[in-house]
Amino acid sequence: MAVCPVYTTQSLNSTCSISTPSKTHFSSHHNHLVFYRTSKRTSKRGGSSSCVITCSAGDSQTVVIGLAADSGCGKSTFMRRLTSVFGGAAEPPKGGNPDSNTLISDMTTVICLDDYHSLDRTGRKEKGVTALDPRANDFDLMYEQVKALKSGIAVDKPIYNHVTGLLDPPELIKPPKILVIEGLHPMFDERVRDLLDFSIYLDISNEVKFAWKIQRDMAERGHSLESIKASIEARKPDFDAFIDPQKQYADAVIEVLPTQLIPDDNEGKVLRVRLIMKEGVEHFSPVYLFDEGSTISWIPCGRKLTCSYPGIKFSYGPDTYFGHEVSVLEMDGQFDRLDELIYVESHLSNLSTKFYGEVTQQMLKHADFPGSNNGTGLFQTIVGLKIRDLYEQITAIKTAAPLQATKA
Repeated sequence: MAVCPVYTTQSLNSTCSISTPSKTHFSSHHNHLVFYRTSKRTSKRGGSSSCVITCSAGDSQTVVIGLAADSGCGKSTFMRRLTSVFGGAAEPPKGGNPDSNTLISDMTTVICLDDYHSLDRTGRKEKGVTALDPRANDFDLMYEQVKALKSGIAVDKPIYNHVTGLLDPPELIKPPKILVIEGLHPMFDERVRDLLDFSIYLDISNEVKFAWKIQRDMAERGHSLESIKASIEARKPDFDAFIDPQKQYADAVIEVLPTQLIPDDNEGKVLRVRLIMKEGVEHFSPVYLFDEGSTISWIPCGRKLTCSYPGIKFSYGPDTYFGHEVSVLEMDGQFDRLDELIYVESHLSNLSTKFYGEVTQQMLKHADFPGSNNGTGLFQTIVGLKIRDLYEQITAIKTAAPLQATKA
């Protein structure tokens, strides 16, 4: 009989004794012995569901990345760029709920934090709260399940159905190599925030956000212009109170603003994008332009980088952000030819690429993604490569630790 710690979504402190009859499964990998079996539990959301209990020696650990942003701010596009860096197409769980928000690839699992809504659409309307309000979300369950997955333990994660607005039965999520939690509140709860190995905030200005939300909600979800305006106004107080303050905790912020190259521009088609990178973050070295720590303003040569009016301007330098020392890389304008991006890439350092031109290759690979002709796509790609490097550093340390212990 084996005795080991057991983690469930209800308690992370209990223990259990598991015998090994034919219905109990176990596997051994080197010195890592895992036992697991299923049992029934009552869901907080009503009804019953299966729960996988895993007893693990815990010698491998999932790397957890947090991505925060308001609705309609490019989280989905960023996730597609990020999972592409690690290889394999990100797809919903096979054979599961067709309305699942989860995306799984070879190395990554992306969880949408909307799944931790404690109130469905009708419940929020009855109580007069938005999805941004902490009262509409179950942070205890979020923390317990992210902690379990980080420790290598499978969970039964709830599903919020964006089509029906209802809370669907849960789905089994197994611990991946890299877990990305994306949504409104990945850095709101201090307990969840402390589980993150790296965090990103997408900070979209009001002008740009409005244009993006109209494009997404009208074109893809069939909403009217009037309903979009009403939704934005209704959400703004809660966004300012609960979502926007999270950017102070982020390790990297991608800030999207109207261009400064066109005086009094109101169209919002040309963007100024800033990549704000916190100094002193473990396993993360900020990208720099030309000379690390200097203040740089650069207008690329027009013979080497084709760009129509109003052109392109880069800048880089040190700054402070919510009291933290940061490095800021900025791009204002847009590319005409992505294949010429190699010229810009060659002037950037600390990109964490595997080979010369990898940033350009990734951008060309997803040329049809939104933002591929401006700084949003460029900086999302760069952050994706930096996260890959962070993951490799963390796993290298974990791999080296047992070897050092054996030598000792």
